[in-house]
Amino acid sequence: MIMVNNPGSWDYVYAPLGHAEWNGLTPTDLVFPFFMFIMGISTYISLRKFNFEFNKPTLFKIIKRTCVIFLIGLGLSWFGLSFRTFNSLSGEGLGFFECLWKGVTNFENLRILGVMQRLALTYGITALIAIFVKHKYIPYIIVITLLGYFFLLLFGNGFEFSENNIISVIDRAILGTNHMYLDNGIRLDPEGLTSTIPAICHVLIGFYCGKLILSTKDNTQRMHYLFIIGTILTFAGFLLSYGCPINKKIWSPTYTLVTCGLAATLLALLIWIIDIKGYKKWSVFFESFGVNPLFIYVAAGVFAILLMNITFTYDTQLITLKGFIYTICLQPLFGDYFGSLVYALLFVGFNWMIGNILYKKQIYIKI
Repeated sequence: MIMVNNPGSWDYVYAPLGHAEWNGLTPTDLVFPFFMFIMGISTYISLRKFNFEFNKPTLFKIIKRTCVIFLIGLGLSWFGLSFRTFNSLSGEGLGFFECLWKGVTNFENLRILGVMQRLALTYGITALIAIFVKHKYIPYIIVITLLGYFFLLLFGNGFEFSENNIISVIDRAILGTNHMYLDNGIRLDPEGLTSTIPAICHVLIGFYCGKLILSTKDNTQRMHYLFIIGTILTFAGFLLSYGCPINKKIWSPTYTLVTCGLAATLLALLIWIIDIKGYKKWSVFFESFGVNPLFIYVAAGVFAILLMNITFTYDTQLITLKGFIYTICLQPLFGDYFGSLVYALLFVGFNWMIGNILYKKQIYIKI
């Protein structure tokens, strides 16, 4: 997620590292849903320690974690907006403190939802379902919810990229136009409120796979179960895509099925490689990210905002720190596209070093 969100230039991104414009699927479109799938598994593991029983401490823990993650995401949005507002007003001849005040108080244009906010909402609702509903009913909840969402899309211009799309209509009515993502002139938020409904099913599928994994002690059997589930979901999603296109921006039901299926299949493959065959050395690099994923993602968001907004004069021209690294240092050496990729890789490496320091010191930052 860090790599695909931070190229040297959005004008020069290799096709596999870009999102699908509308219908379709790219490797990049798998990153977010894979994270949500594994979050569902982690939610099962976490709540299993409390036997999924409803009590005040468990409920408080769920609500607190949901609110904290949501507020962190909202804080990232505010941080970026404040910088952008400050920089835009600075060019109008206003004083430093006036620009700063207008920047930090520009709440009327604050985007309310985003990646972290979606993670918060889907986690919170999944966790509440896990403690209030018998787990045998979860598959029925998933199927009914996805069917209901499909009919909402079908009869509400949901597969059309326009502000007549029911997703855009509902989100605008609840959130307000100025608080939504602007996609090519259209207020259609890819992490909007309405499209969070099928995303909850996404985490619930991961939750149920977590139940399957923890109830099975043999790794080979775990691998087989996950592979079967992954195959069924992937094929079902692709077959149904003839009537319900695979689309990340509206989080279509087929997008949920296909990405969950591929995530389950990949997890089965990793169990075979790491747990059964014992090939572990190659994966050590990723453990630094894995033990503090949310912290590193947030830290990367903060660093990205700073790099894009810290400016200085270079050769009589005002340039951002990111612009200097990419345009002045990397682009002449590696070219447009490869230079943009190198910037992303360097940014990932920088964040990995922070994660690796925490990992070696056994510092685990929990929310």
